[in-house]
Amino acid sequence: MLIPKLLWPLLVYDICSSTVEVIKAKINKYTRKWLGVPPSLSDVTMYCRNAKLKLPMKSILEEYKCGKARLLTMLEESDDAMVKTVQPSLKTGRKWKVTESVDEAKECLK
Repeated sequence: MLIPKLLWPLLVYDICSSTVEVIKAKINKYTRKWLGVPPSLSDVTMYCRNAKLKLPMKSILEEYKCGKARLLTMLEESDDAMVKTVQPSLKTGRKWKVTESVDEAKECLK
């Protein structure tokens, strides 16, 4: 319930990925406290899809990256000529570039 409420501001505003990592750390801290698991439990166990005991949630950073990639693709492949010519620049920080990730994914599809 918390992650869907966070996704819209993360999608609309220019927030870098390092800020999202800080938010993820805080959410993990409160989730661990709520579940009563030790702090040494890794993120892999919390977000793994193949484990026997898995939580029904995704990483906020993963959702952030998917949302930014979806937004870029939507703007690039728009039917409106004005939207296509603007060539949007989505700022995501220094660690991760949405344009490089989308281009890499398109190359893998070819």
